[in-house]
Formats: sequence, structure tokens, C-alpha cells
Amino acid sequence: MSKKLSIIIPVYNEEKTLSEIVKRVRSVVFDGGTTKEIIIVNDASVDGTKEIADSMQKDCVVIHHEKNSGKGSSVIDGLKASTGDIVVIQDADLEYDPVEMNLLLGPILKGDADVVYGSRLVTTRPHRIMYFWHYAGNKFLTTFSNIFTNLNLTDMETCYKMLTRKVADDIKGKLVSKRFGIEPEITARVKKYRIFEVGISYSGRTYEEGKKINWKDGLATFWHIIRFNLFS
Repeated sequence: MSKKLSIIIPVYNEEKTLSEIVKRVRSVVFDGGTTKEIIIVNDASVDGTKEIADSMQKDCVVIHHEKNSGKGSSVIDGLKASTGDIVVIQDADLEYDPVEMNLLLGPILKGDADVVYGSRLVTTRPHRIMYFWHYAGNKFLTTFSNIFTNLNLTDMETCYKMLTRKVADDIKGKLVSKRFGIEPEITARVKKYRIFEVGISYSGRTYEEGKKINWKDGLATFWHIIRFNLFS
């Protein structure tokens, strides 16, 4: 029997890219006859994102936040709304290629993995050369997270995290991070499961192009790593 993949797309002020990312997701043919469920979570955007999302309700689940709460809140609501056998997070900013979700899907369909991360740092696939300090910070935070989780991940901060239904159901009621702390929190909560990592391509964008994460989020991640591994 084929599986269903729930694809959660958190969005905030993504009127320039939302239509394109949904178009790309719709066009992907997933391995093993896997069907798709697209869940768009609009985090109280103040541009035209809401109207664009509403125009997609024919084949997408659309959730609107009345107040901006952060990516973490959108991921949590997407997980709660998802009905698929497998769940994955897909940013709307075109940095990640939806076709490559098949790379993550492989180990789960084979029954080898419960969780699969898409790593931007161990890959031979094309990736846009971006900020050195983002790269260094990501490496440092991933290593810091690994110290607490005893995992050997290379890219803890990746958007591409794919979970089986069992894992999604286990963590969705426990997650509390509202902003980008959702990345280390998910990692802390799934560390007991079978985790795989696959290399993916990456087309990062600049702040001028709409990138939202900043150095304050990086500093906050230190506390999130400690908090969710030792006190939660």
C-alpha cells in the first residue's frame, strides 16, 4: 500500500515565492507511489501571502495565524494538522529543491529510518556559496547539539527534517519552540529514534532576498540546545 507524505510549508511574507514553491511541490512524483498532502501555515503575513494561500485551498490545507508567532509555531500547527504516514518540512523561500525530498524518503520507505535529515554540508550536489559566518555558526551549533544528543549530524539546522507518523505523533504535543529554536528542539526530541542523513543541494538567499534568521537566533539556539536536552 502506498504511503502519504504530508508537506508542511511555514510561510511569513513569502508572496514572491509561495506560488512557485507550491507549483514545484505539486509537480514532484514521489517514489513508491507516495501521495502528497500540502499544508500551508501562514504566520500572519502582512503582504499578499494570505490571499495567495487562500487561492490554493482546492488541493492544499491552509492554516492562518491571527498573530505572528514564528516558524516553530507554524511547524507545530502543521504537524497537528497533518494526516500523512510521513511528514516533512519545506520552507517556501526556494532554498530547497522539493524533488530532493525523494532522497529523504528512500530510507523511510525501505524501513531503515524513522527520521531523515537533509544535510547541506555533506553533499556533492550544487549549493550556492553564501555567508562564511552562517556556515561556521551552523557547524558550531551542530557540534554543540551533537555533544548533548550523542549524534553525529552534520546539519542540525537544516529545514529538511522528515519524520514517520510514529515520530510525528510522539513529538507534536511536546514541541514548544515558537521561532527557530524548533530545529534544536526537534533534534533533541527525536534523538532516540533511527536517524539517517542524506546530502542535498542548497540555493541560499541573502537578507536582501528575504532571509529571516539572524545572529540573535543563533545565540538563542545555545540555550535551546541546553534546555531541550537537559531540562525537557
